[in-house]
Amino acid sequence: MAYQVGSDKSGAMKMVLDNGIFFEFIPFNDENFDGDGNLKNNPETLLINEAEEGVEYATLISTCSGAWRYLIGDTIRFTNVEEAEIIITGRTKHFLSMCGEHLSVDNMNKALILASQEMNIEVGEYTVAGVPHNGLFAHHWFIASDNKVDIAELKNRIDNHLKVLNDDYRVERGHALKDVIVDVLPHATFMNFMEHKGKLGSQHKFPRVMKGKMLEDWLEFLHQKNK
Repeated sequence: MAYQVGSDKSGAMKMVLDNGIFFEFIPFNDENFDGDGNLKNNPETLLINEAEEGVEYATLISTCSGAWRYLIGDTIRFTNVEEAEIIITGRTKHFLSMCGEHLSVDNMNKALILASQEMNIEVGEYTVAGVPHNGLFAHHWFIASDNKVDIAELKNRIDNHLKVLNDDYRVERGHALKDVIVDVLPHATFMNFMEHKGKLGSQHKFPRVMKGKMLEDWLEFLHQKNK
């Protein structure tokens, strides 16, 4: 689908457009996807000459081997449409958009990296859940660190970085997204949960966004641990 371009440290990759793969791009927004990342009926689809830089897209592929408009699940953003260069920003199921904030894993990673570097703390795993909050919404961050952490400062730094990285998030923080909640837990807690789920090992990754049954299991696990 794409390959790395030279020694570009941005992570940009060049799409393969001449090897039996036909691409279509679906704007990753509330008109085309629901809050759980599921594709709605009759979504808007674009060809590469209609795509724009800086916009999140989900990708459909059709191939000469028989795949027909297959939604691969990755979300991408063009860094250079003319050169067909992209970065992968996350997965359609791993976005938070409870009220139009359209927060990607790429946004979350960058905000947490910046905050941890500024505070000189080591962060291992993390996950974020969208939760009801006083009739509206909040984001609940669970962060793994064995360092002593000023949670209020970490919360503010993450929040402020996300406001810079994502305009939709910044807007919603003044409206429906009323709070950011941060819990810092030992790294072992995250590993123990993965072991509890039978998913400990290099082939399994801790989910960056928690929803549905997985979120219920995570909260129950933390509740039982704290008894």
